[in-house]
Amino acid sequence: MSENTQKNPAYKGKNAWKVYGDSNRLDDVYAFVDGYIDFLNHCKTERETVAFCEKTLRAHGFGDDPKGKRYLKTLRGKCLFAFRKGTEPMSSGISLVAAHADCPRLDFKQHPFVEEAGFAQGKTHYYGGLRKYQWLSRPLALHGVICRDDGSTVPVCIGEEPGDPLFTIADLLPHLAHDQVTKSIKDAFEGEKLNVILGNRPKDEPEDAKDKAETPVKQAILELLQKKYGVIEEDFITAEIEVVPAGRAGYVGFDRSLVGGYGQDDRICVYTALMALCEAGDSAAKNMALMVWDKEEIGSEGATGASSRFISYCFEDVTRAHEPETPVGHVFLATQALSADVTAGMDPDYQETHEKHNSANLGFGPCFEKYTGSGGKYSASEAHAEYYASVRGVFNRKAIPWQAGELGRVDHGGGGTVALFLAAYGMNVVDCGPALLAMHSPFELSSVVDIYACFEAYRAFYEA
Repeated sequence: MSENTQKNPAYKGKNAWKVYGDSNRLDDVYAFVDGYIDFLNHCKTERETVAFCEKTLRAHGFGDDPKGKRYLKTLRGKCLFAFRKGTEPMSSGISLVAAHADCPRLDFKQHPFVEEAGFAQGKTHYYGGLRKYQWLSRPLALHGVICRDDGSTVPVCIGEEPGDPLFTIADLLPHLAHDQVTKSIKDAFEGEKLNVILGNRPKDEPEDAKDKAETPVKQAILELLQKKYGVIEEDFITAEIEVVPAGRAGYVGFDRSLVGGYGQDDRICVYTALMALCEAGDSAAKNMALMVWDKEEIGSEGATGASSRFISYCFEDVTRAHEPETPVGHVFLATQALSADVTAGMDPDYQETHEKHNSANLGFGPCFEKYTGSGGKYSASEAHAEYYASVRGVFNRKAIPWQAGELGRVDHGGGGTVALFLAAYGMNVVDCGPALLAMHSPFELSSVVDIYACFEAYRAFYEA
């Protein structure tokens, strides 16, 4: 007889605050989230995120030898694979958690520097699905690398430390916005006007100078950069400069129940999965792996995206190292994966955009999404019921709060994750991650208890 005969037949999700409060674990919750907030403050780009992961993994004994029990490999500093060998054979597959490190942002164009109306500006191209107006009239910072033609690089991080200059994109004042406010948001905010203000002070030169600079403010900025960083304008053609929100993440609300900050989609899953892999018990039989990808926000294309062959090369490395007689295809087919990505939480001011019976709520643990995609499940990966139920059972046996939902109303919402790229190898995969408010904005909101529940869920999945 099924144990379900002893349960209440009606389903009701568990509030994670109640779960952790009743078990007197809230001190553990907040200690973990303190570390997460620190991570958010130091990792605002995919390069910084992967560097943090690599440093953390190496501190936990991960090295460069695929024959070792703990192995890691990075690609271009933008994606990462980490593997822990269990006692089970490779032919039994790998417990894989896959997340992504990139976030919506603004990128400097190849020729970024212009001068207009006495202002030096940096021209940008937006990256990912952002709402342009949210990036206006707010403090911004510059992160990235400038690459010279001699092979040397200059790391860039300006706007985060006390005393650093800040940057911004000026919004139009309401007195002159009469035409703008009659337009749709799409037409009112143009991508070509997302120009970052870099300065306003012209180059010092005599009034009677014969060869006065045509763009004196731009010239002054370039000379400042050459003096301080040893770079010239041509170096920015081969630079990667990302414009991100300046300022720190932190607790939100009188009760400190939320975390607010940039980049929680999907670094909340990167951090929780990373710590779960590092802290999973040594007695776990399963082979475990973490995959952190780039480029998810623009379709997962490119060498460091989920559509690349990087993960297959990594699976081949560890399979060849530990069990060369087993075809890597058998390992893929036996692998069980979580596509670790966030979903939309019920927004108190925009409840009509959700289907309330099938939406996620902040504070109720990580959310399973059986399928992604949109309108008729196009571009979706849909989890098989047997596998979905087995992961649900893992969480239930560990008393980890979880919920199920989907991203918005039918024909009104939807979105994609890396799940379909994992499913292409034949492995079992289901999406599982916490809900956010204001996803893709410069200041996303997550629940403190969901962060910890997500960590516990990924660790339980590894140890199952």
